[in-house]
Amino acid sequence: MDLHLSGKTAIVTGASKGIGLAITQALAAEGVHVTAAARHTGPELAKLATDGLVRPVEVDLAAPDGPAALVEAATSAFGGLDILVNNVGAVQPRTGGFLSVTDDDWISTLTINFLAAVRVTRAALPLLLDRGAGSIVTVSSVNASLPDPLVIDYSAAKAALASFSKSLSKEVGPRGVRVNTVSPGPVATALWLGDDGVAATIARTSGGEPGAVAEQAAAESVTGRFTRPDEVADLVLLLAGGRAGNVTGADFVIDGGLISTL
Repeated sequence: MDLHLSGKTAIVTGASKGIGLAITQALAAEGVHVTAAARHTGPELAKLATDGLVRPVEVDLAAPDGPAALVEAATSAFGGLDILVNNVGAVQPRTGGFLSVTDDDWISTLTINFLAAVRVTRAALPLLLDRGAGSIVTVSSVNASLPDPLVIDYSAAKAALASFSKSLSKEVGPRGVRVNTVSPGPVATALWLGDDGVAATIARTSGGEPGAVAEQAAAESVTGRFTRPDEVADLVLLLAGGRAGNVTGADFVIDGGLISTL
């Protein structure tokens, strides 16, 4: 299926690993010129840059001036912009409960999971509006609608992100820019399965094994497994391309049936 992406330009945040890397790989495979933002490039992202379609940009999107610097780098590299993928994010399980979450914790979580997307979108939107067409796809989480005390600050940030995206879709839709979100459940990335990931953090607190924690989390979904990063990337690409030309203001859950309610 032709996704009508070849020759387009895109920005992907959090592009050096996990879902962001998978999205960057998939866009480049479709002939998209990608400005790939990450705090550190990493070997896999650096390898992608050798074909000329991907330009890594090292930037701290938690810094107020980082998003504008990223968009400026994208403009210098490839000109205008057709697609923005807000993917950067982070989560820290709050095993000590709500009272252990400090103001600094809240500010850090809201900055990287919410404000970074707001700021990048604010910097990139004029370019999309100049095109008269474009797509913003933001990677949210099932926790936006499935609040969890273990990730209380992360859940709140993702709920804010969902509301922001829906509101923006109503403003810019008449001007040709579509805004959608993708909400994964647990994904087989370092965020969940790494040495400092969710499974390992919970295991250290409970005295269990990370593998057992991950297996239990996977078993909560109907499919009994984590989503793969490339499966999230496929969904993002569909929303980014012209095949989904009348889809905006929508959220697409990819969680293996974890959320059982309507």
